Amino acid sequence: MNLISTPSIDPTLDIGAEIKRLREEKNAIILAHYYQAGEIQDIADFVGDSLDLSRKAAETDADMIVFCGVRFMAEVAKILSPQKKVVLPDLEAGCSLEDSCPPDEFEKFVKAHPDHLVLSYINCSAAVKAHTDIIVTSSNAEHIVKQIPEDQKVIFAPDRHLGGFLSRKLGRDMLLWQGTCMVHELFSEKELVKLKAKHPDAPVAAHPECPDNIVQHADHVGSTSSILKFSIENDADTIIVATEPGIIHQMEKAAPGKTFIGAPGADGNCSCNTCPYMALNTMEKLYLCLQNEGPEITLDEETRIAAEKPLRKMLEMSPTAGPAKDVSAISA
Repeated sequence: MNLISTPSIDPTLDIGAEIKRLREEKNAIILAHYYQAGEIQDIADFVGDSLDLSRKAAETDADMIVFCGVRFMAEVAKILSPQKKVVLPDLEAGCSLEDSCPPDEFEKFVKAHPDHLVLSYINCSAAVKAHTDIIVTSSNAEHIVKQIPEDQKVIFAPDRHLGGFLSRKLGRDMLLWQGTCMVHELFSEKELVKLKAKHPDAPVAAHPECPDNIVQHADHVGSTSSILKFSIENDADTIIVATEPGIIHQMEKAAPGKTFIGAPGADGNCSCNTCPYMALNTMEKLYLCLQNEGPEITLDEETRIAAEKPLRKMLEMSPTAGPAKDVSAISA
């Protein structure tokens, strides 16, 4: 049951102004993932990929982190900032990848393969992270896998598409957990080919969570922030984007003279590729979240410490990463 969606809000209330007031009053920082609604991105202090946002929040003196994203992202923020209160506008904002990897089943799987090093994509629960040796993101996964000795057996979880992409690219055999992202699974190769035929000069930028039949049509494959960078720097006037369409908001702000087209689903449009979990967060829920300081993300300390270890290992092995984008200068 969603407890914060039930209170009524005065329809005359200037929600944007109230969010800004409460943010200052409570010394809070608002984080928004690229897949959030444009109006949430515009009011956030920082917009970016999940890990960069959590790292940026940890560097601030904020007392409260409001994470406009999904639950596993807010958990990462809590893992890295245990002294701060972390809240999520809608506690039901989960993740299909996280759901595809139940902690109890994953623990049994790991114990059944004791000679394997466990790599888990950051899109998983804190409980799964606690059974992991190294966390990876779509930005650093290739860099990290290259550092692992070739004779070391590896489990990669939970995304079989990202794991398969790395396996093919690096020639590395890995034991893959069979999880997927529901959003990236819905892109249609048939419709994408039709769209490419209509726009023959438009490059395709795809997230590695996409199935191989989509990735093989891409001119660029990378994380959300990598896709954003590609879309801005590429000379093409039109770019086809094969990831959650929320990212197009930042693309249009950064490159207003270009046209960005979301890769289509089976019905020929991209409406089905909006993440239903990300969409649960709204401006109204963000306001109530700040007002009520909840729902709060809590983790028992044993799980938090166990989950922090593979995150810290990842940071040790990662290339230097740029910080989340400070959008205060362009926020509405």
